[in-house]
Amino acid sequence: MTGSSGAAIRLFDYGPIFLLRHCLRDLHLDRHLPELFPETEAAMVVALAFNRLIRPATMPYIDTWYADTALALDNPALSLSDREIGELLKKIGTSDIPDILADLIIEENETRRALVYDITSLSGSSSLEHGYSQDSLLLPPITLSLVVDEDRGIPVMYDVYPGSITDSTTLAGTLARLEACGVTDCTAILGSGFFSSDNLLDMLDEQISFVIAARFSMKELRALITREQRDIARAGYIREFHGRTIHVKPVVFALEGRALQGYLYYDPGLEQEAREAFTRHLDDIREALFAVRLKPGQIADHVFSGIAGEFGGFFDCKQVEDRIEATIRQSAVTLRTNRMGRYMLFYQGNADWMTCLSRYRERDCIEEEFERLKGELEALPLEAHGTAAFHGYLFIVFLSLMLRSRLARMLEEAGLAETYSVEGVMLELEKWKKIVLADGRVTTTRMTRKQKTILKALGLVPLPREAKEMGRPR
Repeated sequence: MTGSSGAAIRLFDYGPIFLLRHCLRDLHLDRHLPELFPETEAAMVVALAFNRLIRPATMPYIDTWYADTALALDNPALSLSDREIGELLKKIGTSDIPDILADLIIEENETRRALVYDITSLSGSSSLEHGYSQDSLLLPPITLSLVVDEDRGIPVMYDVYPGSITDSTTLAGTLARLEACGVTDCTAILGSGFFSSDNLLDMLDEQISFVIAARFSMKELRALITREQRDIARAGYIREFHGRTIHVKPVVFALEGRALQGYLYYDPGLEQEAREAFTRHLDDIREALFAVRLKPGQIADHVFSGIAGEFGGFFDCKQVEDRIEATIRQSAVTLRTNRMGRYMLFYQGNADWMTCLSRYRERDCIEEEFERLKGELEALPLEAHGTAAFHGYLFIVFLSLMLRSRLARMLEEAGLAETYSVEGVMLELEKWKKIVLADGRVTTTRMTRKQKTILKALGLVPLPREAKEMGRPR
């Protein structure tokens, strides 16, 4: 675009960049990252972390996204090609940078109380409602622990263990590392994959505070939920949780002479949603099987397994000429649906029903963030494949979680959390742009009423000098 000296020739996304830069400074990452990386690499790390929060793009398109943001105004020469990104990730993955940053953050924040989240989504997915795990065939299994400062609500450290180890030794290693940093008051938030007699007894003996989701594969636990859910719908157990009506009942699980305290939760809305989704999926599988016409040499059982997958146990099937005749096993369906909307959380330490559920739901949100890695890792350039690059990318995810957590806390403290999610704020501020004028000056578009309201509530108005910049000619 051309025109007079006051005419705009290009727009750059600015609102989300402005907000995340504030979070970066608030967390002192604007100081720490340049101490850990050369200037160019520090800028790359920030760009990658910002992208995951603003408009996640696969690696080949990061540079396109970057060129349209205000980041490019400050550093137009920065290259974010597949090769540079791959080399950077490998460097991070083979360095001690993540450990150094963790030590800096813990010392700087004087972290003393921490929540340790066991995240197993990279080796499978854990379902709170159904109490089972599903292995992933896409990624090598790892066990990951994310440590969050309980008072500030921000991640301060993560640990990665190879394989799908889910025993107390991995947790003990993380707790020992935290203790060496002066963090002694820790509560572990654990998925159902961690739920075993050995793990529970070890944690009880070591007096480790924890909240853990039950796994219904244990016979004794199935008997407990069958017994305790009979009167769970009584009015005396009704509670409110984040605008939803649920039912909560204290329970005790007898474990080798020990009494494990916990709560049985029943969410009628969740039950209805789960039943409908489950029924639809079974119907889809049955229709897909009905449409099959076997070719000579095809084995019906193999075709059936390929279509039904983990849901094969809900069907009886047989081959009739070139077709697969499948009927739904109602007894198996009833057994599954009778537990839908019901789940158990057990704990050791000081925790009421709301504390247990809130902390576990926070774990779900964190796990969802890492769940996205499955698709992102498949899209990484060839230069970024391998264990080293994978660990380097985890560091980028960790930084984006720090920024996201800080922003979420800011929204909560400003009274905006009920109106805006992190994504909602990003979307609203995305309309606020930087403009490069024909004479080289830089200014910003006029803010909308909603944008002003958000920034004022966050304490970011009056705006810093950079937001009002009418910069020097470029």
